[in-house]
Amino acid sequence: MSFDDRVEKLFAEYERQRSGLTALQERMRKVRGSATSPRREVTITVGQNGVLTDISFPSGAYRRMTPTELQATIMQTFAEAKEQVMEQSAEVIAPLLPEGMDAARMVRGEAGPDMYLPPGGPRLTSGVRALFGLSPEQP
Repeated sequence: MSFDDRVEKLFAEYERQRSGLTALQERMRKVRGSATSPRREVTITVGQNGVLTDISFPSGAYRRMTPTELQATIMQTFAEAKEQVMEQSAEVIAPLLPEGMDAARMVRGEAGPDMYLPPGGPRLTSGVRALFGLSPEQP
């Protein structure tokens, strides 16, 4: 394969990945979740990252609630709508992640750095281990 052919192939791959990223960003921008409380006191809509985008009161039922009850109902309904967004976000990014990575944990911020390491931790040379003050690797 000539140098020009390689450059063309790399550029084509770059363009493919770039358009894929653009499509992913568009899909993530469209993620929405909406939940209505069981007795229809409140409806909450959230967008990407669980940001509140709308709150409405589809009936007058909220008027019969104490402030504490209304607050609890709003918070519970918000949590349900946000959960929908988290599930949708995980579905969008899951196909892009390496095998074994948990997209749901990742979008919830529950994935620690160990999620990205191979089982048993990284293999480091003795020089690198010494540099970071780590004990020598045990066989």
